[in-house]
Amino acid sequence: MSSVRRFYDELAPDYHRIFQDWDASMAAQARALDALVGAALGAGPHRLLDGACGIGTQAIGLARRGHRVAGTDLSPRAAARAGREAAARGVSLPTAAADLRALPFGPATFDAAVCADNSLPHLLTPDDAHLALTGLRRVLRDDGLLLLTVRDYDEVRRTRPTAPPPQLSKDADGRETITLQLWDWHDDGERYDLRHLQLTGEDGDWRVRERRTTFWALTREQLTGFVRGAGFTEVVWHTPQSTGFYQPVLTARRGTGQLADSAATVRAHR
Repeated sequence: MSSVRRFYDELAPDYHRIFQDWDASMAAQARALDALVGAALGAGPHRLLDGACGIGTQAIGLARRGHRVAGTDLSPRAAARAGREAAARGVSLPTAAADLRALPFGPATFDAAVCADNSLPHLLTPDDAHLALTGLRRVLRDDGLLLLTVRDYDEVRRTRPTAPPPQLSKDADGRETITLQLWDWHDDGERYDLRHLQLTGEDGDWRVRERRTTFWALTREQLTGFVRGAGFTEVVWHTPQSTGFYQPVLTARRGTGQLADSAATVRAHR
């Protein structure tokens, strides 16, 4: 995972440039996720973990809605920035650098756990996906809620695009940023290498930054199998049209039984 950590360490200072209005995106995403949490767990506040918090896009918004949120991220720079950005907005957000496969919390610490922004597909093997999901299950209370958000990879796997549409954003001071992605698909047709390019206008010139990482384009069937194999129940997929969130959202409940047949489920999805 060293390449993933390097990718997000390098991206952390510029991550907000992906958004037209980062604070507005925080609020909109938190509103959508909070509605799912409330529907499943009732009125809060709740103890929430954002296990791939990045610079705080979901975690800060959820904390501003009154939840007690902790954030972890593989990138120390991203996690540290999330804490600073939360403090600047008047909310508490304890953060730590941690691998999603080895979360530094005891059992039943949280009511709900979020893993958003297509973070889980950085795990490129069934074994690693299983480690992450069973770790998330471990830190949830009985019947706790899991929320995963990922790209619509069912469609992506059919079309295998090489360059999604570019994104244009502008800072408060008028500085423009163009974000481009180039995808190089592996021979297996499931994984792809990402070249992430950001062009930022400065004093009439353009500064270019490039970062690279790899994703596993997991279909809904594959991810559902991994989630169930990790001991979750009541798996439901929610569309952007139904939630207002910009990606499909999977929700599931922490089952209370033993993880029977989980190894077989992992083998079946290799």
